[in-house]
Amino acid sequence: RPEIENGLNREKLKSLLPSGCARNAIDCALWDLEAKAAGRPAWELAGLPAPGPVTTAYTLSPDAPAAMAAAARDAADRPLLKLKLGGADDIERVAAVHAAAPAADIIVDANEAWTPDMVAPLSRRLAGLGVTMIEQPLPADADRALAGIDHPVPICADESCHAAADVPALADRYDIVNVKLDKTGGLTEAIDLVAAARTAGLGLMVGCMVGTSLAMAPAALLAGAARYVDLDGPLLLARDRAPGLRYDGSRLQPPTPEVWG
Repeated sequence: RPEIENGLNREKLKSLLPSGCARNAIDCALWDLEAKAAGRPAWELAGLPAPGPVTTAYTLSPDAPAAMAAAARDAADRPLLKLKLGGADDIERVAAVHAAAPAADIIVDANEAWTPDMVAPLSRRLAGLGVTMIEQPLPADADRALAGIDHPVPICADESCHAAADVPALADRYDIVNVKLDKTGGLTEAIDLVAAARTAGLGLMVGCMVGTSLAMAPAALLAGAARYVDLDGPLLLARDRAPGLRYDGSRLQPPTPEVWG
């Protein structure tokens, strides 16, 4: 777009493109450009604490319980596993993974696949299997029902939360919000979303879509403030970009300027 070539800034970008992947790519490129031009790290320009190493979840794709158990055994040394679920047989899937990797903490992503009557009983049963968070159990357009449902396992908004303006409507339905830069439209809006979530008393998760290290690096600046970090995108690729982020197992090291920022 000609606006970009003519020196578009990040605030103006928010009015030109909606939240989403395209704005995220441009917003984070502008942060990188500003950091390199100033000779200062992006976290400093953003007024954020210096990033440090964080433990990321490692995602297991939905499959039959036996197949998920086999994948869990291969990843049993990872401290945090994220299980993608789909409604039917979810308890069996989680039980199989828990038995195969008993030392790992488990979080689950229901992917909007549950109905309101499933939330309370599944939450109780998952609590007994070591699950510490349930992500987006109901469709975003039907999540009002969560306000009246008892749930011993904290519930995290994903598809229901894109930007800071979404937060006020979520505080009585969720305990945590998942901050993904591909949803917010970049680091600029993600910083505002983090602030809004804190004001509302909601916990934080920093997540991702599948992508290379370049997509994970800006989100790593927010990871230190999060209860849960899910920035394993490069670990799920056959090949990452070079240079890339450094992962020591599930321990993600901060981005270097050669990668981003």
